[in-house]
Amino acid sequence: MERAFWTTVQRACRSPGIDETWTMAKNTSIGIVGTGWVGASVAISTLHNAAAQEVLVHDRNRELAEGEAMDLSHGASFYPSARVRSVELDEMLDSDAVVITAGRGGTADESRLELVRENARILGELGEHFRAYRGTVVIVTNPVDVLTYVFQRESGLPAQRVIGTGTMLDTTRLRQVLGRELEVDPRSVHAQVIGEHGDSEVCVWSSAVVGGTRIRDWPVWAPHREREVETEVREAAYRIIERKGATNHAIGLVTANLLRGMLRNERRVLTVSRVQEGVSDFDGVALSLPTIVGADGAGEVIIPALDENELAALDRSADVLRKAIASISPGR
Repeated sequence: MERAFWTTVQRACRSPGIDETWTMAKNTSIGIVGTGWVGASVAISTLHNAAAQEVLVHDRNRELAEGEAMDLSHGASFYPSARVRSVELDEMLDSDAVVITAGRGGTADESRLELVRENARILGELGEHFRAYRGTVVIVTNPVDVLTYVFQRESGLPAQRVIGTGTMLDTTRLRQVLGRELEVDPRSVHAQVIGEHGDSEVCVWSSAVVGGTRIRDWPVWAPHREREVETEVREAAYRIIERKGATNHAIGLVTANLLRGMLRNERRVLTVSRVQEGVSDFDGVALSLPTIVGADGAGEVIIPALDENELAALDRSADVLRKAIASISPGR
């Protein structure tokens, strides 16, 4: 009787109607460098969305990493089957993807670019460590665009395999605000933020749509609302940091979503940051543009249709990033 019961259960689990998404991460390993606020949120979000069968965590504070691994492991009954371990950096060289969250976080009165020198040194050292790495690296540490450039330069990895989360978070913030204003689900809003993940970011209003209708054509919409929304999206991180000291949950969800789609080779179009190659006017700059992301990393870049104002704003954003890169790369 017992044997017959388990045969029935096994067959049921193989039935087409059963959600088998939890099996897709078999033998997939993700490393997370840095187990502060953001690293911990990336880890728990990665476990919940079944992005990997194994999550490896590392921090220069070994006890912190060990504690996070233990704490996460104790929740194993509540997320798809996966192991969590604290490891040294060398053990991550065999993983499928590595997420870099190490570095100092910003303060409410400090722009992301003001973090550049201190965190560039940290990311540069990590880049050297991963020169022989065969997987894809996802940069989360701010200023993410500049640090994506630094890590790619110091690691020597192909540009498409060093991906910054870029304006993915800004894009989700834009969609959330627009969903709230228009009283629709944010997932029904198709709008993007491109350029720098920072004060010069560009909201692309000319192609923003809901249900196939341009937002600018909605009866309740007005030009002044665009400026208000842009300000709310741009200043969101500062307002959160003022209140709780850091932003972590949304970027954790964004990063886990990026990892899952990438490792499943979903080839989704995402506003990630990478060092641009062969993209007119932006070669050598790391900034966000709509990009097809799959198992090989951030591949084909899609230049969106922009109006004159948006194109000029994107050019300014690229100039901001060029100057930031030059400030830490004299003579390059």
